[in-house]
Amino acid sequence: METSEIRRRFLQYFEDRGHTVVPSAPLPSPDPNLLFNVAGMAQFVPYFVGQQTPPYPRATSVQKCVRTLDIEEVGKTTRHGTFFQMNGNFSFGDYFKEKAIEYAWELVTKPQNEGGYGFDESVLYASVYYDDDEAIALWKRIAGLPDDRIVRLGMKDNFWSMGIPGPCGPCSEILIDRGPEFGADRDWEAGDRYLEFWNLVFMQNIRGEGGGKEGYEILGELPKKNIDTGLGLERVAYLLQGVDNMYEIDEIYPVIERASELSGRKYGVEHVDDVRFRVVADHVRSALMLIGDGVTPGNEQGGYVLRRLLRRAIRSMRLLGYEDPSLVELLPTSLEQMKKSYPELEADFGRISQVAYAEEEAFRRTLTAGTTIFDVAVRDTKASGAHQLEGSKAFQLHDTYGFPIDLTIEMAAEQGLNVDTEGFRSLMKEQRERAKADARAKKAGHADTSGYRELREKGVTEFTGYQELSTDSQVRGLLREGAVAPFAEQGETVEVVLEKTPFYAESGGQIADEGLILGDGLRLKVLDVQRPVKGLIVHKAEILEGVLRPGENVHAAVDHEWRVSACQAHSGTHVVHAALRQVLGPNALQSGSYNKPGYLRLDFAWSSALDPSTRSEIEEVANLAVRKDLPVSAQYMTLPEAREWGALALFGETYDEQVRVVEIGGPWSRELCGGTHVKHSSQVGALTVTGESSVGAGVRRIEAFVGLEALHYLGRERALVRLLSENLKTRPEELPAKVADLAERLRAAEKELERVRAAQVLEAAGELAKNPKDVFGVQYVGHRAPDGVNGGDLRKLALDIRGRMANDKPAVIAVLSVNDGKPGVVIALNDLAREWRLKAGDLVRVAAEKLGGRGGGKDDVAQGGGTDPAGADEALAAVEHTVGHLVTG
Repeated sequence: METSEIRRRFLQYFEDRGHTVVPSAPLPSPDPNLLFNVAGMAQFVPYFVGQQTPPYPRATSVQKCVRTLDIEEVGKTTRHGTFFQMNGNFSFGDYFKEKAIEYAWELVTKPQNEGGYGFDESVLYASVYYDDDEAIALWKRIAGLPDDRIVRLGMKDNFWSMGIPGPCGPCSEILIDRGPEFGADRDWEAGDRYLEFWNLVFMQNIRGEGGGKEGYEILGELPKKNIDTGLGLERVAYLLQGVDNMYEIDEIYPVIERASELSGRKYGVEHVDDVRFRVVADHVRSALMLIGDGVTPGNEQGGYVLRRLLRRAIRSMRLLGYEDPSLVELLPTSLEQMKKSYPELEADFGRISQVAYAEEEAFRRTLTAGTTIFDVAVRDTKASGAHQLEGSKAFQLHDTYGFPIDLTIEMAAEQGLNVDTEGFRSLMKEQRERAKADARAKKAGHADTSGYRELREKGVTEFTGYQELSTDSQVRGLLREGAVAPFAEQGETVEVVLEKTPFYAESGGQIADEGLILGDGLRLKVLDVQRPVKGLIVHKAEILEGVLRPGENVHAAVDHEWRVSACQAHSGTHVVHAALRQVLGPNALQSGSYNKPGYLRLDFAWSSALDPSTRSEIEEVANLAVRKDLPVSAQYMTLPEAREWGALALFGETYDEQVRVVEIGGPWSRELCGGTHVKHSSQVGALTVTGESSVGAGVRRIEAFVGLEALHYLGRERALVRLLSENLKTRPEELPAKVADLAERLRAAEKELERVRAAQVLEAAGELAKNPKDVFGVQYVGHRAPDGVNGGDLRKLALDIRGRMANDKPAVIAVLSVNDGKPGVVIALNDLAREWRLKAGDLVRVAAEKLGGRGGGKDDVAQGGGTDPAGADEALAAVEHTVGHLVTG
């Protein structure tokens, strides 16, 4: 049975039993403590913890998940994967244990020709929380399981919580006995023979503070009992498809087959290669799904995880012997399998592939740069006489340059060197511990939303801002530091909740409105507006006059000029987005935006910089749309209707079933959007593009001013051109040629200055070579050159001095200069000095240490530098002292 069919049957089964089918939430998690959704119940947490009222009593979903804690273990075992899918059915105070067990058992055991999964009942077991006698009785009655096929387990294995105070409860799992070839009889801990594939959580208790899976107190029972289940889609797939592990199911294995064809190596022959094949297949699929949900490669948060997954896949292909770009072959293979369940991937594949291929190209360049750094590290290691590359070097290559450790090990072996893997792993462990500590600190700071929930229970805040800029309203409540407060006085800044408001809360890239809240003897300045929980609009406001209390009648008024400019910017963002797609094609899709009065920026999928003519064309298309005075309208519809209508949605955003679609000029611009807009495109005013830049692999950013800000910007530009024309005594249209001529003359002057300075430096060589200092038979020259001498000229000076000195005695030359505040030093030795077992590399390290830096090189010439120019004289003295010590020691 194909994985997509297992998925379809699950949703169909529960839909037929009164469950609302809820689409998967995007992979990026809205929880600040998490990067990605890691469980099927993630999007239902607000219902379970009481932050929001569930819109349905029971639901079902197949949630996309990514877990990366064990990323280094992927492929080494048959269990670790990054992307996976969790089938779930949920009850919010509706049915409980009996129905949950009944539904699960029926679907699992019902024959396949009747819509079930057709598992053999004789090999199925149930695990329960050790004192959950109710669940045991239900398994016996509903499933007919005997005592010897019901396993009692403790809190660690069969009791669930979110890891923080809140809902919790006992679990019951369905397990399958895979046979003696997978382990010993009744060995529940190993996890290979008795494989759990469906976990039923009976959410009935409230837990207190404490760590771990067992170290917390059960405080009591929930007022409403809930059901949360999770059936691992990939596990069911490999059980029903007759393969041994998740990597060999229909959604993953074709990538392994394609990787095998490309590399010429076979899967299933050598464990080391099998690990690499599995890494490739897992990570390519995960990358496909992450990019599909709007994640782009970067150096922080989810972007870093995606970058790491892509790079691990690429380098695994290299380690399999395939040196050419591989994603162009592997990503379409993964798409062919995943589009059966997620058809939107095919529609968006142009953008997805563009992002992925750009990252591969960037990583190939990184590998080239990393190889250069690696070569230097190898040279230094060999020069010191060591046979092992330091763990710190390997970690630097991995952490700073993205150089994989196994590639470092392989390349080091080619050079006859080992790698201090223990040192490397120790540094990696320290990094992980720091990351975990940061995560724990963030978790401890989990925002308390109880005050917001209390006010939300009094009703939804009505937003009137689409129709009006001022509204008579009433104060529903106020909060001070998150807690409901009875009053607030002049001078305080508090959060205010109104029954209705015209103030737009920050969302969709548009910042919040500003304005005033007025009342009898009251005057409040609105500083910010947010939606901390769904349905509640909260105004952060400074009380300028009076005492504020709940129940006060007030008049809420948005700053008119602020809103007008904000509408221009938001509508301008849609116009620029449509212009981008018209000029560049349908793959130039928005991946993020930010707009405030008079200014907009828009991130979009594109792999290369826009040339000036393309930027000008985009600007012209946008301004033509403005001039056409296109109608701007908004209407509500269901999400499926909006998608069928061709409305564009922002990647990674979660939308309600009812969505708002904003049109500008009909199908020319049709997007899901909750922001405020102008009535006609002409009201955007002037639009001028001010910049375009890269914000990550495959993602560009365009910035623009609109309305009065655009005119002000153009006015500043015009004044600048006028000033330059006057100073350079030329007409504006001749400025580019004039500036280019001046730049060329400046470069020529700098080159001449450099030549003169180098000649002046080298003039000193003759005099210095005539008067060396005798250091126990060694001719020693220690010279501090004038400030500003670069490394190249410093090296020339040292070699020139050495060439002028007599060869019948050993000679050591140390020259130093401070350039741009940073000291540099060069050491040169003649042949006789090296015969006396002196080495330039050793001596330059002595000097560099005094300069707060490091250095290295060959035995005859070495170069170094540092950050502390105050140590310059001491560095030269240290070299002299070391020479004397070495020749007399």
